Amino acid sequence: MTTKVTINRLATGVPGLDDVLGGGLPEFSFNLIAGQPGSGKTTLAHQMMFALATPERPALYLTVLGEPPLKMLRYQQQFDFFKPGEVNRSVHFVNLADETLTGDLDKVLERIVAEVEARNPAYLFVDSFRSVMLSNEGSGNSHNNLQRFVQQLGMLMTSWQATTFLIGEYFVETDANPVFTVADGLIWMRQSVQRNSMVRKMEIMKMRGQASLAGLHTFRIGKAGIEVFPPASLVALQRHALHAPGTRLKLGVPRLDEMLGGGLPAGYSLLVAGPSGSGKSVLAASFLAEGGRAGETGVIAAFEQQPDRRRNSVVDDLIKAGRVGLVDARRTDLSIDEILQQMLAEIRRLKASRLVIDSLSGFELAVAPTFRDDFREELARLVAALVATGVTVLMTSELEDRYTDLRFSPYGTAFLTDAIIVQRYIELDSRLRRVMAVVKLRASSHSNELREYTIDGHGLQVGEMLVQQEGLLGGRPTGKRH
Repeated sequence: MTTKVTINRLATGVPGLDDVLGGGLPEFSFNLIAGQPGSGKTTLAHQMMFALATPERPALYLTVLGEPPLKMLRYQQQFDFFKPGEVNRSVHFVNLADETLTGDLDKVLERIVAEVEARNPAYLFVDSFRSVMLSNEGSGNSHNNLQRFVQQLGMLMTSWQATTFLIGEYFVETDANPVFTVADGLIWMRQSVQRNSMVRKMEIMKMRGQASLAGLHTFRIGKAGIEVFPPASLVALQRHALHAPGTRLKLGVPRLDEMLGGGLPAGYSLLVAGPSGSGKSVLAASFLAEGGRAGETGVIAAFEQQPDRRRNSVVDDLIKAGRVGLVDARRTDLSIDEILQQMLAEIRRLKASRLVIDSLSGFELAVAPTFRDDFREELARLVAALVATGVTVLMTSELEDRYTDLRFSPYGTAFLTDAIIVQRYIELDSRLRRVMAVVKLRASSHSNELREYTIDGHGLQVGEMLVQQEGLLGGRPTGKRH
């Protein structure tokens, strides 16, 4: 009977990266961090280094022909993860420029061995390793010499039980490179500019011994360093039982709650679709306010107008009182995964039971152009992830009222919601009137009436059922109230 070797996984200290890696970084692994200039390679290396290194298990950072250590440290210390007190204590920097300039890989390897033997690091970083390769090529040395050098370095680091990172500038994944073969892990970092958006993505192209998550994962470089945003399907969701089974949540509009059969079932997703000015945001505010009256907390993701710019906004009062959290995502370079993380953070912080997304139209404009082609699919995953936490979701969607047809959403998202309320304009007695109907409520009976409603200082006021005299979906509709 054989016993499997257990590989310890290291927490990288980079939010979201451990999830994408498949549980962390394998200890004693030999890794390559590759990508274009400016894509965040050095920042990622430093962030992991300061998270992992201790005086008992120090890190050795070898700089080659890239920027001098003092210049590199000047900029890296601007990040929150940088710990000045750990330099020369848990983290040691050594410059190998002299050895690399000779083009003699044996001398480079000798110097690395000497530094490792002297400091006994648990973590070794070589930045930029591509400079070593270029130096070898410039001196006329063969490709075999480079391959031998890489293999020897990998074997030495493994025998010394050091987790190793080679940082290099590579532009395409198809480079004939022995490092790609020898490396246990290959993290590829990308960046692209689309219109006014800078989009950064990371791919775990290789990670031996564990199931890393395939595909491209967006990340952002901020004051705290790098944050990776795993897709909704991977997010560790914490479901909290907020309501007893069968509970219905009031929307704060009594007659609309009646139309829903007593309110919206807890944990459902509701789409409120209608043209501009039909009162979608008013209904969303009523939904949050009713939660506040019931002692519940909520979150609003505002992709258009901020709540505090709406005069006498009840939502603004709830935000100031700490009963509603605001996710202000009115930017043009966000990914859906990043927005999901912001929403989940607010839900966890407040233990919220209600969430409003206002609106899907603004949401689509907030994400970077590269993500809009898959907006419908990504939105479906986002809604599923939110509902999985136990929160009840209300989304608004802008519709063009064509008077002659009835649509639920410009994104074809009707299938992903549990309930749909449609708001419309009709011409009645030579005036435009607002009408609404509940067109869907999954696994529950509901009213099929078309009711007129008004908006005043107290919110939405739903009236009686509208009885048609002529077809409301054909020609110029007329009718009378019953």
